[in-house]
Amino acid sequence: MAPLTLDADRLMPADPATRDIARALYAGVRGLRIVSPHGHTDPAWFATDSAWTDPTELLLAPDHYLYRMLYSQGVPLDRLGVAGRSGPSGADSREAWRLFASHYYLFRGTPSRLWLDHVFADLFGFEVALEAATADLYFDRIAEALARPDFRPRALFERFNIELLATTEGAHEDLVHHCAIRRSGWKGRVVTTYRPDAVIDPEHEDFSSALVRFGELSGEDVHEWSCYLAAHRKRREDFRRAGATATDHGHPTPRTADLGSREKESLFRRIVTGGWSPDDAEQFRAQMLTEMALMSLDDGMVMQIHPGACRNHNLKLFQRYGRDKGADIPVATEYVRNLKPLLDLVGNEPALTIILFTLDESAYARELAPLAGHYPCLKLGPAWWFHDSPEGMRRFREMTTETAGFYNTVGFNDDTRAFLSIPARHDVARRVDCAFLAGLVAEGRLNDWEAAELAHELSYALAKRAYRLDENRAEAA
Repeated sequence: MAPLTLDADRLMPADPATRDIARALYAGVRGLRIVSPHGHTDPAWFATDSAWTDPTELLLAPDHYLYRMLYSQGVPLDRLGVAGRSGPSGADSREAWRLFASHYYLFRGTPSRLWLDHVFADLFGFEVALEAATADLYFDRIAEALARPDFRPRALFERFNIELLATTEGAHEDLVHHCAIRRSGWKGRVVTTYRPDAVIDPEHEDFSSALVRFGELSGEDVHEWSCYLAAHRKRREDFRRAGATATDHGHPTPRTADLGSREKESLFRRIVTGGWSPDDAEQFRAQMLTEMALMSLDDGMVMQIHPGACRNHNLKLFQRYGRDKGADIPVATEYVRNLKPLLDLVGNEPALTIILFTLDESAYARELAPLAGHYPCLKLGPAWWFHDSPEGMRRFREMTTETAGFYNTVGFNDDTRAFLSIPARHDVARRVDCAFLAGLVAEGRLNDWEAAELAHELSYALAKRAYRLDENRAEAA
């Protein structure tokens, strides 16, 4: 059996002198509390504080980072415990874990390997690597740990030193779990995020049913334009009462529009009556990004735009298993012209914060850094999804810092469904940023005290300010 060891200097620079600088910077931030202002963990975990049953349920079945790799090597999702449209998987949890363990070598060199080895060694105390021969050892020890009170969701939240964790809910979803968390008296700060995609995107398969539920929750006739906008305002306020400080928009493109009143009403009629074209759908999404920005200017919610994914590229997989099954693929994304209608309206408003993300790294230096380095309302989100990796984080800093600086970025967010990996993901980001800063110090481009201050900003403070977390707490009080 191969040993499992975590190199204390992983991701640090190879040059000894620069490595010493990075070590010192990292020592100053490694123990900071975790601020996780955007993610997709299940709020029911923290509302009920129920025990997870086994490692397959917790670590494998929800994590599309893992099973997309396995699927690419011919492993069927059915055998991995992944639920389909017809209901839960019938796979035996232990057999699914054994299958995963026998293919764990596929993750060599990937961020998933970094995160999982961190979880296995630091949280569960494993000293041998995961492989076919150790699959049952892992399964049994993890299952035994999960049955203990100190491995319940709230206990781990506190053990992980999490200051704030944001989940993401749709505009058409109730917030019952967030209400239960607040009523429970537990002090852990778990907030929601307003994600209205299902009631904005007519190409979403749940658009019609989500719109009905949206109307029920808001008490508005959402098939009439002015009432539809009023419904968004009401639901945004519901989310703010549940702690939300941000909205999130996963549109195919960052296209925005500024249509006249009659054009907007005419377009909306086509959308809700089913007489729309693909061009209408894109135009409506574009107009709604602008409407959401205007609402954010009114209510103070931070706006996040996550464009550039061709969702559900594998049609057969989508038909059988639904969304978020590892078949979303990045596409080239243009920002300068697409965002101009919105920026012409609100780009010069310092009271508004719009955080831009990308899956198209070619846009960093050419478009995103120049835009964020000019417009007061714009900030750059961290390397995201396919680029949430040491290499992706380095490229992000290299391509954006010279034009946008550090203070037009927002620190790190983990954007994950995999709760146990949150400390590992933040640790990777802190190590990579400290290594980047150490290089600037070694080159004489930063003073050591400036690098130490920046390490704290990138690891903790920028996220708190960008997402207005302290402002929201003060308002709630």
